[in-house]
Amino acid sequence: MKKMTFSVPEPLAAQFLRRVASRDRSRFVSEALAARLEQRDVALIRACEVANQDLDVAEIEKEFDGIGDEMAEPWM
Repeated sequence: MKKMTFSVPEPLAAQFLRRVASRDRSRFVSEALAARLEQRDVALIRACEVANQDLDVAEIEKEFDGIGDEMAEPWM
């Protein structure tokens, strides 16, 4: 476990303190944070899937694939 400190808006803090028993607060925050992070992962995966179906994106990727790691002329 890792202790962390966060700042939240006063109305949200008051609502949280009213609605969630003190013994359940850490678990509640952990579950809420995990759920929100999962939502972000799903959204990112979906955005990647949409981008991968875009023909313009595929053309740009093809151009980048043609770029080699070697420098054409050394700077020395």
